[in-house]
Amino acid sequence: MTQGPVHLDVAVGYALPRLGLPAAVSFRRWAAAALAGRIREADVAIRIVDAREGRALNRHYRGKDYATNVLSFPAEIPVGLPKHVRLPLLGDLVLCAPVVAREAKDQRKPLRNHYAHLTVHGCLHLLGMDHEEPREAEAMEQLEREILAGLGLPDPYRDA
Repeated sequence: MTQGPVHLDVAVGYALPRLGLPAAVSFRRWAAAALAGRIREADVAIRIVDAREGRALNRHYRGKDYATNVLSFPAEIPVGLPKHVRLPLLGDLVLCAPVVAREAKDQRKPLRNHYAHLTVHGCLHLLGMDHEEPREAEAMEQLEREILAGLGLPDPYRDA
């Protein structure tokens, strides 16, 4: 765990009407909870998109022709920077509002809780965590449970 003060800059952008979506302050709170104690300085951009943009991004970057709930894009820091140059760029998250809403409804979860979970999940991906292997998935899911519990939110995998 990282000790000491943390500087976190989270920019939130809405590419569709904000009605019914969590406020930027909520996304910042969820990202801060995910990153607390894991990184000292980070710049993160979160963009909430419609299905068309979500599908286009997923197709372009992952070769999958459908919109998905969250995409994580870790920052690519240029190699060979002088040692005194520090870039706090962590990366970008893209959340597809229609997919998140459909999943929350299908899973009978409050929409706000699902956004919190996916924001935490995406931030952990930005830190390099993954869930391709069963052990990785188990560790990542447990960390998500702990972070969300710290926010007063229930286990997102309880009924999964």
